[in-house]
Order: sequence, then structure tokens, then C-alpha cells
Amino acid sequence: MIQFKKVAFYTLGCKLNFSETSTIARLFEDAGFAKVEFEDTPDVYIINTCSVTENADKKCKQLVKRAGKINPEAFIVIIGCYAQLKPTEIASIPGVDMVLGANEKFNILEHLEKESSKRLVAKVAFDNIKETKEFVPSYSFGDRTRSFLKIQDGCDYFCSFCTIPLARGKSRNASIKETVSQAEKIAATDVKEVVLTGVNIGDFGQGEKENFYGLIKELDEIKDIERFRISSIEPNLLSNEIIDFCLSKSKRFAPHFHIPLQSGSDRLLKLMRRKYERKLYAERVARIKSLRKDSCIGVDVIVGFPGESDEDFNETIEFIKDLDVSYLHVFTYSERANTGAPKLGTAVPMEVRRTRSKQLHLISDRKKRNFYTENLNTERTVLFEYEEDEGYMFGFTENYIKVKFPFDAKLTNTFQRIRLTEIDRDGIMKCSLSTEF
Repeated sequence: MIQFKKVAFYTLGCKLNFSETSTIARLFEDAGFAKVEFEDTPDVYIINTCSVTENADKKCKQLVKRAGKINPEAFIVIIGCYAQLKPTEIASIPGVDMVLGANEKFNILEHLEKESSKRLVAKVAFDNIKETKEFVPSYSFGDRTRSFLKIQDGCDYFCSFCTIPLARGKSRNASIKETVSQAEKIAATDVKEVVLTGVNIGDFGQGEKENFYGLIKELDEIKDIERFRISSIEPNLLSNEIIDFCLSKSKRFAPHFHIPLQSGSDRLLKLMRRKYERKLYAERVARIKSLRKDSCIGVDVIVGFPGESDEDFNETIEFIKDLDVSYLHVFTYSERANTGAPKLGTAVPMEVRRTRSKQLHLISDRKKRNFYTENLNTERTVLFEYEEDEGYMFGFTENYIKVKFPFDAKLTNTFQRIRLTEIDRDGIMKCSLSTEF
């Protein structure tokens, strides 16, 4: 085996990837490796990839080139969704030594033990995604304020624009008991907030004896975790009982939901193979706001889906304008191999996609500003983070308002009662300190 001593990680994509990278990093540290920064000439680079957009693919290639310049002798390993989808293509990138698919990414150390020198031809180890059935629990650790807990992996939905089922396989998870055990490991650290993450977390249990509602009720009983957030949940899986529990009964779940919409046109939702229509989406938003008007609701939207007409886009604009939501995540449609979307309609010119994206970003800015304004002069609870910028520290309230306060090291990683006083020119809320939580 090559005498590896230092390892660096780079993660592209979603919170799920970050939780898995953190778990793999702990395996390396347990094996005696020193975890270092990307620029600190490590002996091994682990690049955890995403393949949701074409830009993520390009970024992977750029990172390999950058790693090779920092340390030409470094052993470069590519894992993640891109590695599962296009292993042969990645193996041909100059400098790549190993490509590990979904079944092998947690076995990196075993693969490295068999290496005696940097490779002339990359090693590729992956299986057909249909053979990927194991669920590997993961959680991020390092940011003492917040941890991302992987509660589910894979997806059975096969939306026409998405490659994730091909990269991660069928929906699967551990039991509620095992998942709570992972959360209790986090509770034993300094982490104050846990974000539940996965590919399709509302599908936890896949409709069997256990389900997502049962899971969050059990997690809510963990006393040493003071706040839970739900990262993203499909509107058809966000049941009334989940909404009611989080907003009316829970001791620890934040009044914050991120609910993918993708389009305000029922015609496009059908082409996308989404499992709801806009009527159901509007009902979910209305129920949340009826229980807690101050709840934060984030929305995912795709612009430029094949065949999206001006009429379709205008339907989306008008639907979102009427929704009482707090912010948007806008995604410009990106053609992906092995998906059905490109065959469903005429490609929308890129210039039109960009124009539509800008329109939605402007709506998002207005929605967020209105939400912040509605919360002015109210008292909230903020978890302050370690970041310091120009003498200020930052944090998020329970309903996901970003706040700033003059830096005070004693307040880092603590919950504080605050009053929201002013929105600054950058759209961040200023606050005054009330009493300690």
C-alpha cells in the first residue's frame, strides 16, 4: 500500500453528499489519516460528486485539474452520483486514479490498501444501481452548530428530469430505532441543530409499518438536540398529520418547510411525472399558514423544462405570486442523459431560460423581503454560528430568518432570545439581544 498520510475532501451538491463525506472522513481519521484542506498538498483527494446539473460535471473536472497542480503525486478518487452514472467517462479524465460507484464509496480504505503507486489507468469499481440495496447511515460533523443527518437514500419516483434514481437506486432507510440511535450520537456532541436529509425523506419506510411521521415523533423526544429541521419534503408526502405535529405538538421541530413545486402548470407537472397538482400544493401551504402564520416556506422551481411555453411559465408566475411562501430556489433546466425530459417537448432556448430565471429570482427577493418585514419587531430564538464577518456574527431563527449581531465569542453555538429590529441593505435582519434561551 502507498504510504498515505494526509487526505482532503471536496463535496459537490446536496446536504446528503455532505453528510456522507463527513462519515467517510471519520473512517479515514479512525484509520490514522490527517484530514487537511484542499490546498495543503494531501496524499489523497476524495471528490464527492453531484450530477444534478451539467455544471456539477464540469466542476468535477476542474477540481481534478486543480488537485493535480497542487500535488501531481496525489491519488485522486472520485465518488458520488456522477461516479455512478458515468464511471468510464470520469476514468478517462487525466489524473483520476479511482472511480467508485454507489456500492463502493464507503469501502474507499479497502480499495486504497491494494494500491502500490499512482495509476496510469484509473481503477473503476461499480455495480448496476439495481444491485444497490444497502443503506449506510451518515451524518455530518465538524460544524459544532449544525449536523445533517441522513435518514433515507434513493428514490422510487423517476421524475422525467431527474437522474438521481439512476445514481442512488431505490428508496431505502434504516429502522426508526437505528435512525434515532444515529441522532443520539449527534446529541452527545456540541451540535444544537439537526437537519434531516435524504433524497426523498417523506418516503421513509416506503409505506410499510414505519413512516416519516413515526420517525419525527421519536426524534422529537431526544432532549439533547434542541432543534430539528426538515430539509425538503415532497408536497404529496407532507401529510396533514406531519404539518400539525411540527407546528402544534412538537417541542423541537422548526416552523420551516422546504417543499418542491417545480412548476405552477399542471400540464408540465404531468410531463415531469410529479405526483401532485398545484391544487394540492396550495392546500399544503394554506394549512401551514393557518396553523402558524410565521412559518417559513421555501419552494423549488425549474424554468425552461422542454416544451415550457410562455403560457406555462406565466401560470407558474401567477401561481407563485398568490402563494404565501417565503423564498424560492430557482433551477434552470439542464439536459441530462438517460432522462425522458428532452423527448417531451421542444428545447427552450437558453436565453429564454435565463430570462425566466431572472424573473423568478426577482419574485423570490420580494417574497423574502415581505416575509422578513412581517417578522419585524417580533421576538425569536436564534442559534448563533461561528462565522465572523466585519465584526458581526450570524445565525438563523427557528423560522429561518438570517440575523446578524455584533460579534461576541460567548454567544457562539448558543440559543438566544432576540428581537428583530431592522433589515439591512444586504437583506439580513439586525437584532437586539433579549435573554438567554
